[in-house]
Amino acid sequence: MLTITQDLYDRIVAHAREDHPDEACGVVAGPEGTGRPERFIPMLNAARSPTFYEFDSQDLLKLYREMDDRDEEPVVIYHSHTATEAYPSRTDIGYANEPGAHYVLVSTADADGLGDFQFRSFRILDGAVTEEEVEVVQAY
Repeated sequence: MLTITQDLYDRIVAHAREDHPDEACGVVAGPEGTGRPERFIPMLNAARSPTFYEFDSQDLLKLYREMDDRDEEPVVIYHSHTATEAYPSRTDIGYANEPGAHYVLVSTADADGLGDFQFRSFRILDGAVTEEEVEVVQAY
């Protein structure tokens, strides 16, 4: 299960809406070994595409060095889908290389009739996708 604060949830959704119609992407880092998302890090979609996202390789290298210096790890890796449901595509699954991360997808399309967006979290390990519950809390 992913436990995330309302503030982080709102910031991820806001980023997805701001970058629409392009896919948004980013990371929420947390103290190493805690599994607790704390630091919101919106990234630039280097692909600038409504159907694909790609972290800029220089930005990603800088981010990983920064997380290493701060004893952090990527707890949440998020991106948006602009015209489809919030479920990992084959490409998303292929790019999932952080076995301990929660992969959050936000859909800015009204794909299910339940509202403007979907916010869903998945674990992706060796190509297997497992959806997990999301608990939104005021604080940890």
